[in-house]
Amino acid sequence: MSAQAPAAVILVRAQRFTPNPATAADNAFQADAPAGQSDDATSARALAEMDALADALRDAGVTVHVFEDEDHTRPDSVFPNNWLSTHAGGYVAVYPMYASNRRHERRSDVLEMLKSTYRVQTIVDYSGLEPDGVFLEGTGAMVLDHVSRVAYTARSHRADIAVLERFCADFNYEPMAFDAVDSKGVPVYHTNVIACVGTEVALIALEMIPDVQRREQVRERLSVNGRAVIELTEEQVREFAGNAVELCGRTPEGKRGYIMAMSARAHRSLRPEQVAVIEEHCEIVAVDIPTIELAGGSVRCMIAGIHLDRRRPAMQVGVTEAVEAINEDNPVTPDGRYVDGPDATSDSSDSAPADV
Repeated sequence: MSAQAPAAVILVRAQRFTPNPATAADNAFQADAPAGQSDDATSARALAEMDALADALRDAGVTVHVFEDEDHTRPDSVFPNNWLSTHAGGYVAVYPMYASNRRHERRSDVLEMLKSTYRVQTIVDYSGLEPDGVFLEGTGAMVLDHVSRVAYTARSHRADIAVLERFCADFNYEPMAFDAVDSKGVPVYHTNVIACVGTEVALIALEMIPDVQRREQVRERLSVNGRAVIELTEEQVREFAGNAVELCGRTPEGKRGYIMAMSARAHRSLRPEQVAVIEEHCEIVAVDIPTIELAGGSVRCMIAGIHLDRRRPAMQVGVTEAVEAINEDNPVTPDGRYVDGPDATSDSSDSAPADV
C-alpha cells in the first residue's frame, strides 16, 4: 500500500444533501441551488453524483465503503474527510467541527467498521475542543504529505494553529501553516481547495499565499523529494482543480497504479500541459458532480482515505487430532468440564459448555 495514496476509501451517501446555510458565511466556494429547484430534486441529483463517483472509483480498482445517511439535519455529511482521518500504524483521528450542525456527522458505525475490518490501535478524539471554540476540520483543514510527514495548513476559522500543532505532535507531522487568500482578500476556508499532494506530483495555488517568503518555503518543501509541483491559478481553484486526491487503484489484471480523482469541472479547467504532467504519474479519474459542488467542496472533500492495514478474515479452526486424542483418553477435565466441542456438556447439570 502506498504511504500517500490509499487503496480504500469511505464515502457517505447523504440522501438529504443540500448546500448548508450554516457554512455559507466563510465558504466563498459555496452557491445556492438553482432557483425553483426543490430540495428533493437537489438531493436526488446529488445522490446520482455520489453513486457515479463510487462506481468510477470501484472501476479503477479502489475499495469503496459506502455508508447511507438519511438524516435531513446533516446536509454536509457527504464530506466525511472533515471529521475523520486514518494513518499508518493503526491510528485514527476524529476532529472538532466549526459549524454546529456538522458535529453530529461523526458516526460510531464508521469507526466500528474501521476497527473490525482494518487494524486500528488508537483513536485520538479532538472533538472535545469544540466547546472551547477551536477547530481543525481534518483533511479539509490540512493537506497531509504522508511521505515527508508535513501538514500543510491555511489558517482559517476551521484550522486553529494550536490544534494543528497538537495533532502534529500526536501523529508525528511537521506543521507548515500559512495564510491563503483570494483576490478579494478573503481567507481560504479549507486548505484542500487550493492544494493536493500526491506521491510524485502536487497541485497548489501558490499565488494565493501572499507572503512571498512563505510561498517559496512551501514550494521548496513540496518539491524537496523530487515531486513535480503544478501551480494552479485562482480561477482554476474556483473550478475545484485543487480539490483532487491521489488514490491507489488496480487494473483488472491486478496491477497496482495511482489515480488522481477529481471532478469533471476541475479536469476541464486544467491546461493541457498540466494534464500531461499529472498523467506522467497518475491516471486521471474525473466525475461530474455539479450539484455536490454547490456546497463548496468537490471530489477530495467527499473521500476519507483509509491508510490502515486490512485485517485478514477470521478463520474457523476445527477440532485437531491432538484434541480428539485428548477427548478419547480423558474427555473430562478435573473441574468436570469436557475439553472440546461446541456440543460438549459437563457431567454436572449446572455447568456451562466450555470453549477451547
